[in-house]
Amino acid sequence: MAEDLLILESIHLERGMRRLLTGVSLTVRPGDCWQMLGSNGSGKTSLMRAMAGLTRLGVQGYRGGTDSVLYQGHLPGLKPLLSCRENLRWHGSGRVTCDGQKIDAALARVGLKGYEDTVICQLSAGQQRRVGLARLWLSEALLWLLDEPFTAIDVDGTGILEAQIQHHCATGGGVVFTSHQPTRMPELKVLDLDQYAA
Repeated sequence: MAEDLLILESIHLERGMRRLLTGVSLTVRPGDCWQMLGSNGSGKTSLMRAMAGLTRLGVQGYRGGTDSVLYQGHLPGLKPLLSCRENLRWHGSGRVTCDGQKIDAALARVGLKGYEDTVICQLSAGQQRRVGLARLWLSEALLWLLDEPFTAIDVDGTGILEAQIQHHCATGGGVVFTSHQPTRMPELKVLDLDQYAA
């Protein structure tokens, strides 16, 4: 039996001197896709960062699971004066992808064929978002934590991203994402943080 990818038990989350969430529990198994919902300021991004192990201050409770994690924040995380290809050669985690063919293929998958050498500052917000999301085609991580991945992408881009998320789950990975937008993905599980508001 495959091991759980993420286990949260009775997580309490504080920001500053204010408690945001209390008693959040979640298990992500291989094949699971979770959508995290919540009103503005409910703690979605803070909890996502805690899931990724990036935030420990103000977090109480148990977090376990795989170390094979890709965290994609709500900003694309790109250097504006580097090209698309150059940006995808490295990730903020320190991971480096040296295979130029894989990078070019990933850019083609997100609709950016021909933009490989274009510097990021010359792209639209939606194109920049697609460059960031191209990392999903390069990642070998089992668990994807995606904060607002559908922001600033068009209908075609949304369909491409949904298909890649579904493929990742179908091949034994797991995904947790935040989004206010409805999706067409079947068998989607929902974590509503408003139910855990302190």
